[in-house]
Amino acid sequence: MSKYKILVIDDDRTVCQSLQFLLGKKGYEVEVVHYPTDVPEKLAAFNPHVILLDMNFTIETTGRQGLALLKKIREQNPAALIILMTGWATVQLAVEGMKLGAKDFIAKPWDNKQMISAIESIIHIYDPKVSIGKLEEDEYSIIGQDEAFLEVLEMAERVAPTEASVLILGESGTGKELLAEAIHRKSKRRDNVFVKVNLGGISGSLFESEMFGHKKGAFTGAAVDREGRFAKAHSGTIFLDEIGELELDHQVKLLRVLQEKSFEVLGSSQPVKSDFRVISATNKDLQNMVFDRSFREDLFYRINLITLYIPSLNQRRSDIPSLVKHFAGKMSHLYNTEVPIFESETMDWLSAQNYPGNIRELKNKVERAILLNFDKKVISVKDFKNLEKSGQGSSMIKIPEVGLVKLDEMEEHMIKQALAFHEDNISKAARSLGITRSSLYRRLEKYNIPHESQN
Repeated sequence: MSKYKILVIDDDRTVCQSLQFLLGKKGYEVEVVHYPTDVPEKLAAFNPHVILLDMNFTIETTGRQGLALLKKIREQNPAALIILMTGWATVQLAVEGMKLGAKDFIAKPWDNKQMISAIESIIHIYDPKVSIGKLEEDEYSIIGQDEAFLEVLEMAERVAPTEASVLILGESGTGKELLAEAIHRKSKRRDNVFVKVNLGGISGSLFESEMFGHKKGAFTGAAVDREGRFAKAHSGTIFLDEIGELELDHQVKLLRVLQEKSFEVLGSSQPVKSDFRVISATNKDLQNMVFDRSFREDLFYRINLITLYIPSLNQRRSDIPSLVKHFAGKMSHLYNTEVPIFESETMDWLSAQNYPGNIRELKNKVERAILLNFDKKVISVKDFKNLEKSGQGSSMIKIPEVGLVKLDEMEEHMIKQALAFHEDNISKAARSLGITRSSLYRRLEKYNIPHESQN
């Protein structure tokens, strides 16, 4: 790989010297410019791959000089990969710069590791000469050949080895979490923790305790120290699911953590550093939320250096047969049976259905059809239609009205059904009920249910 050229544009000579030393040690060819008037000539002569651009060049601190220079650079070299250097107070100006074509922004004073990471990330993502790997389908259960979906995977493959923040968009059930995990497993952090956080499931009063942790006695009920999610994610990846559900006051706190990579534990004034990569996801339209001022614009640009939109299943119907075979294969492996056959008529029928629940709904439909037709080698359209007629193909399970059946009676009935269906195989019955073998044995004893113990 040829040596990459980096141009530093900053009137502070100390900053330029520091960056020349840091980047030179990493093998980059570095040149500097102190005055905006010298930039056009240097751009033409040096032809840099990456430009580090300061936002201010006089005692004025509005950042407007940096934005004006950014526009001129983009006019002279539209393909320029520009990283803005800015203080915390001018993060909003950096957001304006992102709108004008900058690829990222770094807060001053910068962390050397973050600076190198930002440069390596945009080179890896945007330089077509950089070779990329592949998200293996079998390993990560990412199935699909739809053209739009393959474009998403290609960008995921390119961004995975970098430290770039990723925002995954798509309807519920499209596989956003699965893609986030695949990106983590192909990253440099693959051997470290992947921390999942459902922001929609955290109440407002518990946000800081959950995310930053707390010390014993920090508030009423804090009986012991608690480690927060960002601390747990150190050296790994934190996945912020349903980020569109985050309240505005918590968005400010999240932005600071993402920007500074540090936070304070509740009950302590000592800042804690954490080295993490962030991947976010939502089924909401964040850009509209920014327009409505229900989501902060600066946070939006901080989390979506790269945006991946996963098409709905209705937008990639050609992948349905492959997904059906995949789910059927997993079921046969789980229950140690032959994979049932889905005839072409059945596949055509499944491909023509509407799936508001996306892949999750299709998976549920296929698994139910197989479980309720366990003795059949061929699954037909009629089998799926019978599911719909009985109401078992829907996402809701019909249960008796309140007061008609006690909870213990329902549990005992389900256990007996599972044992009969799996011919007293304890392991399979437990898996189908979603409990462990030991839990099932306890319930068998509780309800005095006779059985022939099989593994």
